[in-house]
Amino acid sequence: MKRRILIFALSVLLPLAGLAKEKRPNILFAFADDWGKYASAYAKVEARPGANTVVKTPTFDRIADKGVLFKHAFVTAPSCTPCRSSLLSGQYFFRTGMGAILQGAKWDPAIPAYPLMLREAGYHIGETYKVWSPGTPRDAPYGAGKHGYEKSGSRFNGFSQATTKRVATGMSVKDAKQILYDEVMGNFNSFLADRDGDKPFCYWFGPTLVHRKWTKGSGKDLWGINPDDLKGRLPKFLPDVNEVRQDFADYLGEVQAFDTALGLILKRLETLGELDNTVVVISGDHGAPGFPGGKCNLYDFGVQVPLAIWWPGQPGGRIVDDFVNLMDLAPTLLEIGGVKRPKVMTGRSLVPVLNSKKEGLVDPKRSWVITGRERHVAKAREGLLPYPQRALRTGDYLYIVNFAPDRWPMGNPYNITRDGAPSFQALEQNTFVTYGDMDASPTKAWIIDRRNDEKWKWHYDYAFGKRPREELYVLADDPDQINNVAGDKKFAAVKKRLNSQLMRRLKRARDPRVLGDGTTFDKPPYVITQARRGK
Repeated sequence: MKRRILIFALSVLLPLAGLAKEKRPNILFAFADDWGKYASAYAKVEARPGANTVVKTPTFDRIADKGVLFKHAFVTAPSCTPCRSSLLSGQYFFRTGMGAILQGAKWDPAIPAYPLMLREAGYHIGETYKVWSPGTPRDAPYGAGKHGYEKSGSRFNGFSQATTKRVATGMSVKDAKQILYDEVMGNFNSFLADRDGDKPFCYWFGPTLVHRKWTKGSGKDLWGINPDDLKGRLPKFLPDVNEVRQDFADYLGEVQAFDTALGLILKRLETLGELDNTVVVISGDHGAPGFPGGKCNLYDFGVQVPLAIWWPGQPGGRIVDDFVNLMDLAPTLLEIGGVKRPKVMTGRSLVPVLNSKKEGLVDPKRSWVITGRERHVAKAREGLLPYPQRALRTGDYLYIVNFAPDRWPMGNPYNITRDGAPSFQALEQNTFVTYGDMDASPTKAWIIDRRNDEKWKWHYDYAFGKRPREELYVLADDPDQINNVAGDKKFAAVKKRLNSQLMRRLKRARDPRVLGDGTTFDKPPYVITQARRGK
């Protein structure tokens, strides 16, 4: 009997002893608001010259060179809160109940959140700036008080505004920037100081500076980005005029500020000898704000994001074509941290891709993603109605279903008439005066101001006009996705196949929009069945 007890004890303790010897890696996740697929590392993989030849992101490029650069990374929803709910839970946004909307969102604590699961498994977790905090701290699954580190401040979130103000008082650009970098490092050092011994850590660096508003002209004034360098390099659906190029240059300037601050965090980890035991993940939560086709749209410009992952010790220096949805990050980071993935997660771990030595398409099953959208700004339409969409993106096609084509995609055209509109300044500064699902911006103001000009009317209609129930784009011929061929009989069979695949997958994932009477998402609580914790 004693011998059997000893054998049983050894069978339990020996694996635990092995785990104790194997040091689990730290996890650094850098996630910028509204940062679409704009990083200089992508310039070398693009078929045509674009804005990635203008922006400079040496930190992102370094991680891409050491690790894996993903060419086809997408969010599940192009709106901050549903995207983050999806990322944290490892599920499609439409499975997160009240977390699937922006304004009025609430987190269901029964839904697993990967950082909290890592904490339960012994990780020291923390965040700076923004994770998911639409309500009070008790509503948020992670951060917003309990794990937040902002003792040094949060002015970095308004990078161009804060820097420009100091420069206006006579301070040099370099010194004005350094004050904000010192804030970033002060917050990060506070997080490290709270760590118990050599506990592995999971840190979320989530500044909102890439989110509007930015100081007009800051791209050139603070970063030397000449708007004229973007001439002929913007997507065709953006007017190629100085005002829009300057707006985009300012956007890229905020991206460069984020990249620079992240480089300082990596340098700190390197100094501490921790970098070689830290998995680094860099991405953004959806496309550019205040531009047509970007944020709140299911075109690539709205849902495609940068993604680079470096896992020291795993094969690096690779560019992969696998389609990735950011909900895949939750099961990936759980597996890296030695935590079992809950069955409720619809995301799939990227660990096999990260462990592979292959380039190109590593996993043949990763040849498509599904994206979607419901409500963004609550008052964009009367009755708080959403603009329901789902899309299937493959290597060859983008197929979109607009479930309520009678509604306005960017919100109702409040205050827009044939002869009048809100002032140019109001359109630049106040998102809610009209078309509330597109952020206020110089670009938005410029296009609306020219809505009756025949030369620019197409751009106005593209940005704000109603859309048909179905959209289909052939990517080889139309990379900017502006020529809808859904009504072309030539593509009838393709459209039917893509629709079948999309609806089959949505039903399997229990999407409330395609179950029941199809109107579940028009009113809370936006669920058929709650996607709760699964073992």
